[in-house]
Amino acid sequence: MRIWSLHPKYLDAKGIVALWRETLLAKHVLEGRTVGYKNHPQLNRFKALKQPVAAINAYLITIYEEALSRGYRFDQTKIGRTSPGVRIRVQEGQLNYEFRHLLKKLETRDPQKFKQLQNCRNIEVNRLFEVVPGEIEDWEII
Repeated sequence: MRIWSLHPKYLDAKGIVALWRETLLAKHVLEGRTVGYKNHPQLNRFKALKQPVAAINAYLITIYEEALSRGYRFDQTKIGRTSPGVRIRVQEGQLNYEFRHLLKKLETRDPQKFKQLQNCRNIEVNRLFEVVPGEIEDWEII
């Protein structure tokens, strides 16, 4: 499971579909509707919030909007109530790590997208996140 801090605009077609599915799975975990993935480190930043399900719903909205802009038909009814103004801090080192990780995937999976992004310097995040100074997050498994 990878819940990217990056804005979903950087993902290729396979990546955004996988992100949608994995985030819906994460939502089910946070709602207590599945037995698997309960202790997945990617969920720690959501579990630490007062309203983790509302936060994951806010995260899903950004994915949905990106998919819509590409002409994809994701099911908006799977997104529940959000909590306005929720922000999760993500350290700059984590963002850079994720971007490098994505580039490695794209190099073989979507060389054209890789070429578009390889020189990108100003990395945008999913709007749920706020970038702060720091290294790779403690929950990241390298």
